[in-house]
Amino acid sequence: MQKVESINKEELVNVIKSKIQDKIKSLEKLIAETRASNNETKSSMGDKYETGREMLQQEINNLQVQLNEVIKQQSILQKLQIKNSQKVESGAVVQTVKGLFFISVSAGELITENQKVMSVSLDSPLAKAMSGKGKGENFILNNLSQNIIEIW
Repeated sequence: MQKVESINKEELVNVIKSKIQDKIKSLEKLIAETRASNNETKSSMGDKYETGREMLQQEINNLQVQLNEVIKQQSILQKLQIKNSQKVESGAVVQTVKGLFFISVSAGELITENQKVMSVSLDSPLAKAMSGKGKGENFILNNLSQNIIEIW
């Protein structure tokens, strides 16, 4: 991978915010649809379908857990400091030979300025291995030594 000259962190944050908003809308819609089908089951069927209703309720609970996690990510993102970093920390963009990593929330692959950037949580094994390190320093992940090429 060739050295990247600069990264627009604000654009990265905006891409993630948009992704999170889409996820929240999608999960809220799924919860509403599942609740509606649960209510239909309740009103049109007898006690014989109690198991089906319970399964729908479990599905609603699972979706609610996912929604809470995404809302938590949104909160972390809002508190994120967009400044240049000298070491690997929350809000830093790190370049290694394996790619570009934005230490923020776990939002997966992002494309900005024709660059592929992986958004990873501070709690991820990769971020933990790099945490506190500076440009030019090595870190070990999965028994592989990697070098930090640049930090923004």
